[in-house]
Amino acid sequence: MTSGAYPPRHLISEVKLEQEFGVARVTVRKATAALREEGLIITTPGMGSFVAAEGTTGGGQSPERE
Repeated sequence: MTSGAYPPRHLISEVKLEQEFGVARVTVRKATAALREEGLIITTPGMGSFVAAEGTTGGGQSPERE
C-alpha cells in the first residue's frame, strides 16, 4: 500500500487477495485486521475495505492544525 500498488480509496476484495496470495480466507481476514489497526485500511460494514488515504491514520482523525 505504501508502494502505491494499491492506491488510496482502492477497494480491497478478500476473494481477490485469497487468489493473489494463495492463502485461506481466515489468513486474509487476520491480515486485514492488522492493516486496519495500523490505519492503512478502513473497513465500512456493508461496503468493504478500502485503502486509507494519506493522513487518515490514527483512527481517521484529522491531523492537528497549528
